[in-house]
Amino acid sequence: MPDKKVALVIGAGDATGGAIAKRFAREGYVTACVRRNADKLAPLVEEIENEGGEAIAFGTDARKEDQVQKLVANIEDNIGPIEVFVFNIGANVPSSILEETTRKFYKIWEMGCFSAFLTGREVALRMKERGQGTMIFTGATASVRGGANFAAFAGSKHALRAMAQSMARELGPMGIHVGHVIVDGAIDTDFIRTNFPARYALKDQDGILNPNHIAENYWNLHQQPRDAWTFEIDLRPWMEKW
Repeated sequence: MPDKKVALVIGAGDATGGAIAKRFAREGYVTACVRRNADKLAPLVEEIENEGGEAIAFGTDARKEDQVQKLVANIEDNIGPIEVFVFNIGANVPSSILEETTRKFYKIWEMGCFSAFLTGREVALRMKERGQGTMIFTGATASVRGGANFAAFAGSKHALRAMAQSMARELGPMGIHVGHVIVDGAIDTDFIRTNFPARYALKDQDGILNPNHIAENYWNLHQQPRDAWTFEIDLRPWMEKW
């Protein structure tokens, strides 16, 4: 097996996921960046490489078991052991429960929870053999509070949190650190800037979350000594109501 250490980021998007990939790349990890469309990862890979890091883009649908199994096997066999696993797929699609469709509700669950099970299981099987590793799942406000018009998203995120808790209790004694990060607030993204300009205007007052600062917390979780592991942290701007 190659000896390079790997940080696998499922959902390495333009904001939080990309920032997490860059943070681990700066520490010498090969960042395996995953989205359904690998072409969309080209700017992230280029940025990491320009900063002296190493990143590889993978186009994988994390809802498909065969694709996930091939992805993990490919990384472990040809790149290196996955020391860090981050699940960062979002599925924040609002809809009234009176108008929600079966198809969309199921898809949101697939994206937000089922894909976490598939990817997490495959990585955990490898980490168990080595007796070490870090697994971090990205949560949201909806992980602990179901808001109006977000029944599908909240159901998905609640399920993800519960699954992560179960994994932490089972895998912790095997040497695998499982964490869950609740991101409670708007993040500095193009989506927020375009659709919520009033909220985005709070950026100058540190009123929205900086993806790089979120990523720093993921790195800190990974660095924790095993006699003081944290399962869950919640991150929010100082002015956010909660």
